[in-house]
Amino acid sequence: MTVMRIAMWSGPRNLSTALMRSFENRADCSVVDEPLYAAYLAATGLDHPGRDDVIASQPTDPADVVAELTSGPVATPVQYQKHMTHHVLPDVPRGRLESLTHAFLVRDPERVLTSYAKVREEPTLEDLGLPQQLELFETYGGPVVDAADVLRDPRGTLTLLCAALGIAFDDAMLAWPAGPRATDGVWAPHWYAGVEASTGFAPYSPGSGDPLPDRLAPLLERCRPYYDALAPYRLRPEES
Repeated sequence: MTVMRIAMWSGPRNLSTALMRSFENRADCSVVDEPLYAAYLAATGLDHPGRDDVIASQPTDPADVVAELTSGPVATPVQYQKHMTHHVLPDVPRGRLESLTHAFLVRDPERVLTSYAKVREEPTLEDLGLPQQLELFETYGGPVVDAADVLRDPRGTLTLLCAALGIAFDDAMLAWPAGPRATDGVWAPHWYAGVEASTGFAPYSPGSGDPLPDRLAPLLERCRPYYDALAPYRLRPEES
């Protein structure tokens, strides 16, 4: 069996877990949830919720993780790997990643920062992984989808994404059962309450929601060039 290993690269607060749910609801797809998280925590020493449990749940050598992601056994024709770009530290071997099928999930950084500030008061550019996301895109290429487009038109955007990846769109991607999954990382109790309550993508809201705290305005200006570099490549149903 030929396996397509999709590496979806996104930052935090980008609809990434809902998109993982969408792909996991396909009968032909299995998922891997943030496989580089333990290696990231071990290398940085950061104190995230459930840190010890995360480190105990995954390999902490990024070379071992990449080897499994690129050549480990997979039981389904499609494997969806949900990756956080800020987990891609300099010691993550880039060469072997070339064999993966890459895709990128982006979101307006103002929406990202407004959301992320609710869980971390002083986020940094490093927390968001935007430099790594652009690096990976420039190195490997691949389709880009914007979280706003997924919410605005899930069927249209996911149809374009699947076509770009070389797989057929499946209606099962539009709705899923509520609740946790055995495939969720051990950090799910700290972060996934909203997704666990969901049965599909939330309705699109065109407003900006809560205002961006003034103190984060300088960080927003640092984030924008990375988003602006990727946004022109995003798949948009109205342009299909």
